[in-house]
Amino acid sequence: MKILIIDNEEPIRSVLRQQLIALCPNVTSLTEATGVEDGLQKIRQVEPDLVYLDVEMDDGTGFDLLAKAGEVNFQLVFITAHNKYAVEAFRLSAIDFLLKPFVQSDIIRSIDRARDKIKSQDLAKQIQILQESLGTLKSIDKKIVLRDSDSLHFINVSDIIRCEADGAYTRFVISGAKELLISKGLKEYEEMLTPFNFIRVHHSHLINLRQILRFDKGDGGILIMANKDSVPVSQRKRESLLEILNQL
Repeated sequence: MKILIIDNEEPIRSVLRQQLIALCPNVTSLTEATGVEDGLQKIRQVEPDLVYLDVEMDDGTGFDLLAKAGEVNFQLVFITAHNKYAVEAFRLSAIDFLLKPFVQSDIIRSIDRARDKIKSQDLAKQIQILQESLGTLKSIDKKIVLRDSDSLHFINVSDIIRCEADGAYTRFVISGAKELLISKGLKEYEEMLTPFNFIRVHHSHLINLRQILRFDKGDGGILIMANKDSVPVSQRKRESLLEILNQL
């Protein structure tokens, strides 16, 4: 595997290089670049299998580099500073990323995904969603990328009616679309979607507050969603849900 690290900070490159050498015995070459122009040159020279690309560099951004590079023929992992908003954006776009400072388990995960050749043919769309999420669009306009066993799905967050736990998977019910079964747990999507008016109303159910049709009280209560689905509300979630609904 040929790996290229593009980052303007030498200490960051050094740490990542050492970790990759220790964790990835099948690395055949490991090259470094310091910015956009240097990175473009090294991509053409090395033809890497995997590129670790910094978001912000002295002579531009990782997005600038990708725009100039044209068709991407390598696995891509962005490098970004530890920022909650940035993490949210990367999760929405389903693009691999590493946070600074690096965690060994995250590096291993990025290598494993590259080794399995999980490369999107829709990277341009994912990059667009990432840039929009990092920008100033209102949350209701945001998109999320959902990866099932066959495809990448580009979904408006506002079109998601509800999410339901299905073992270690999450079932997405989407307005005007078929259901999607995604191989990530509900907890991860709760963290991702809570900023966009989603709330966990039951241990198995996460709902979009903007997709509620009515709330039938009694016991914990039952939510009737815009598509007429019934969603149970647990007793311990009832009061917090009522508070939120009264504020809408």
